[in-house]
Amino acid sequence: MEFFTADLCDAWQERVQVLAPGYRHFGGCTRFAGPIRTLRLIRNNHELITLLKEPGEGAVAVVDVAGEYQAVVGENLMMFAYANGWAGILVHGYIRDTHVTTTVPVGLLALGTCPRKSFEANPGERDRVLEFAEVVFRPGDWLFADDDGVIVVERELGESLTR
Repeated sequence: MEFFTADLCDAWQERVQVLAPGYRHFGGCTRFAGPIRTLRLIRNNHELITLLKEPGEGAVAVVDVAGEYQAVVGENLMMFAYANGWAGILVHGYIRDTHVTTTVPVGLLALGTCPRKSFEANPGERDRVLEFAEVVFRPGDWLFADDDGVIVVERELGESLTR
């Protein structure tokens, strides 16, 4: 899919939300787009493992861990995402294993890296409206990411832009 977030912002400025700065690319793709699937986690990634083992069908997993300084994505989860057809993952938190994640052809954006992961077993919340980095993420809306930034548009516009 060929797109540029800057061009989409110019054409649809009133309908585009732009992710605040601070997120970096850690995946093998820096340009990716897809419908949003949301997940809120509390100091664990068990529910994310389950989600990424399901068919992604080109979707983007938007994961909110409230910026906790513990890694929730690493090489194994990136391999699950790739094997199951996910376009990308946006983490409001941290990741690890960048020596591998940068080679997997899936988008991955996060605040940074942390070598520690959590071992707690807390339930996650799927398909909730999430809000962070000056964007409201609704399940089904579309996320577009490239080297210039990350934008979110409502479902109907996202679907029309990808036809």
